[in-house]
Amino acid sequence: MEESEYESVLCVKPEVHVYRIPPRATNRGYRAAEWQLDQPSWSGRLRITAKGQVAYIKLEDKTSGELFAQAPVDQFPGTAVESVTDSSRYFVIRIEDGNGRRAFIGVGFGDRGDAFDFNVALQDHFKWVKQQCEFAKQAQNPDQGPRLDLGFKEGQTIKLNIANMKKKEGVAGAPRARPASTGGLSLLPPPPGGKVSTLIPPPGEHLSVGGPPAQPAVAPSSGGATTSWPQPKPAPADVWGDFTKSTGSTSSQAQPGTGWVQF
Repeated sequence: MEESEYESVLCVKPEVHVYRIPPRATNRGYRAAEWQLDQPSWSGRLRITAKGQVAYIKLEDKTSGELFAQAPVDQFPGTAVESVTDSSRYFVIRIEDGNGRRAFIGVGFGDRGDAFDFNVALQDHFKWVKQQCEFAKQAQNPDQGPRLDLGFKEGQTIKLNIANMKKKEGVAGAPRARPASTGGLSLLPPPPGGKVSTLIPPPGEHLSVGGPPAQPAVAPSSGGATTSWPQPKPAPADVWGDFTKSTGSTSSQAQPGTGWVQF
């Protein structure tokens, strides 16, 4: 079953008045003041339905629902429904009997809100019809739709601030500074499983036995840390003997070969 065979209800108003309108003498539009508004030709219920893309304005009896007149609307605004020039509560609609005969009658609402709902119901329906037509065209010709043009137009330029980009990249990619130790200069730890190397004195020097340990020389450092450097050990005094004691004659005895004569 096709979609056009279903009929949906767009709007229902419980009271509407129908008027006989005089022929329009000029193209200036219809005026409701010329319709004898205090003497309507018929009163009943108005119902707007939609079947496919066509809307139908149906005038029905309030009690029995019998159809009094029907106005098919294939375009809005258009000749099927026109507003009057002197009021927002009255309209001129074109009714058809199904046999090719047409007539223009006037309809009016006692409440201004009912007239507003009548107008909006027709506008929403034909807005939906327009969208459906556009979707159908796009489905048939998908390549003819609007495309996004990202190319440069003639004379169009683009400006890049390289200096700021480099500065941001440098700040983001700079290595994190290693925190300084409390002692100033930090030494690398020995390798795993290794032994601390001992200092070997150079040839010709001997370590002292029994003497006080030699103090390593201290090299000043900018960070306040000390670095030990090996120093040669002084020779003990007992290796060369005591030069303060004499093993020979007294100091008053002249030494031979000095050129002095003793009396």
